[in-house]
Amino acid sequence: MFRPHALAVALLAIGASLTTAATALAKSHDIELKLRIAAPPPGPRVVALTFDACSGTIDRRILDMLVKNQVPATLFVTHRWLKRNQETTAVLLAHPELFEIENHGDQHVPAITDTARLYGLKTAGSLEEVRKEVDGGASAVLKATGKPPRWFRGATAVYSQDALEAIRSAGYSIAGFSLNADMGASLPAATVAKRIAAARSGDVIIAHINQPGHPAGKGVVEGIQRLIDRGTVFVKLDDMQTEASR
Repeated sequence: MFRPHALAVALLAIGASLTTAATALAKSHDIELKLRIAAPPPGPRVVALTFDACSGTIDRRILDMLVKNQVPATLFVTHRWLKRNQETTAVLLAHPELFEIENHGDQHVPAITDTARLYGLKTAGSLEEVRKEVDGGASAVLKATGKPPRWFRGATAVYSQDALEAIRSAGYSIAGFSLNADMGASLPAATVAKRIAAARSGDVIIAHINQPGHPAGKGVVEGIQRLIDRGTVFVKLDDMQTEASR
């Protein structure tokens, strides 16, 4: 069973819109969520950096840059990533002012019940398997950090309707995004840097921090540096209100 939790955050009003997943491999009614910061204040642009750590290791190019420049970010980590990266987890925990650690699932299984595979990954296939994926990830985050996660982002960030409803009913907020920086760390560095540098105020950016061997990580660093140079304000997901967008 899901372990319900009700963590009220006074400044947080969560919303996410349902959009059609743009892939022939997903059912037309499966859902990709968008998320933006609600009514960002006037002045410098405000963006939320979010990073997925699915498996593998850590891209120190990105992590070291965030720490050096005191840039906050929200990290979505899987159970299997946590098991293999205890030293990096210790670094994250040593900077609670910078890093918010949230749930990316147990074994990086998409929370989908109506499609057998998506983007090459075997999906959960049933609500029971979705529950195992969510609960396994939550337990790992709680054990590693001492805090239960508030947010969930599933593998591929695409959900079947029944899975989405079940996850929400358990008390989790679903982490969508409005700007996909690296398309699963698959894009060239120059493209990633350009995408991030073009972020608008209110954007929730997704990128990957677990692929040190991919050129995309260099682009993440360059793009964030451009935002810093332009006076951008960076926030974690729990720092600001969020809103639905279609």
